Amino acid sequence: MNIGQAAVASGVSAKMIRYYESVGLTRKALRTEAGYRVYTDDDVHMLRFIRRARDLGFSVEQITDLLALWQDRGRSSADVKRIALEHVTELEQKVEGLRQMIATLKHLSASCHGDNRPDCPIIDDLALQPPSKSARRPHAGDGARTRSA
Repeated sequence: MNIGQAAVASGVSAKMIRYYESVGLTRKALRTEAGYRVYTDDDVHMLRFIRRARDLGFSVEQITDLLALWQDRGRSSADVKRIALEHVTELEQKVEGLRQMIATLKHLSASCHGDNRPDCPIIDDLALQPPSKSARRPHAGDGARTRSA
């Protein structure tokens, strides 16, 4: 099947299929004499695996490790579990960070009169608080990649 058919069958966009190939997450696609990519049912199965892992928030590096374990019939399930539990810890840290942001924004919003006056504790807080290195979030211009599958 061609890349468009593989995209439909796997739920992964053609752009992401090409990206996964470029970063080595998937093998180089077979090519026709005309240079078009050709995908097998096994390729689609792997793309579905990747899609599900991405849906669960695993990074490309973690997916690389999971794919290697998936393909290794002699694997130890403990290795798979370790990767999953490390990811759970990362997700819990992100959730806690989001909770802290929510609490801060609720507090600042409650302190704001929300009227026609220019005084605003939200703006004051944004203007006065230097960003901490641990709380810094990547911006589009920082070279951060966005996730899409």
